[in-house]
Amino acid sequence: MAHSQSRIITIALTLCLATFLQAQTPKAPTMTHATGTFEVKVLPTKNAPDPSLASYSINKTFHGDLEATSVGEMFSAGDPSTGNAGYVGIERITGTLNGHTGTFALMQTGIMMTGTAPQMTGTIVPGSGTGDLAGIHGTFTIVVVAGKHTYTIDYAIN
Repeated sequence: MAHSQSRIITIALTLCLATFLQAQTPKAPTMTHATGTFEVKVLPTKNAPDPSLASYSINKTFHGDLEATSVGEMFSAGDPSTGNAGYVGIERITGTLNGHTGTFALMQTGIMMTGTAPQMTGTIVPGSGTGDLAGIHGTFTIVVVAGKHTYTIDYAIN
């Protein structure tokens, strides 16, 4: 009988500990999906630190789940005339994302190689959100097909 009680107590303590540990484990945030289109205006600047690099100002207007504008800057290298180049950029986006108004910064990279589709991705900079977008984090994907720019954002707001 004592062995049976000891076993029941052990099982009960194990279940209590498992429940406690599960409550202490941070849960992954629920991600929200947003999509839409945007127009971009890219103009050369004189900010490149080296002649092998090019610098550009970027200004975007977003439509869809993100109704916003952005300002930023990017650097590129390679030879875009041959279809081979890469860029890095950062921009401040101001507007409304699925009803949440504020700003956030987007850090992005892109690669172009002859014979392949451009690959452009971005990360919402943690700690950059303001207003209703304070605490935002996630990813930002850009697709260009036949000159039309679309975006997909997967994000959470803590």
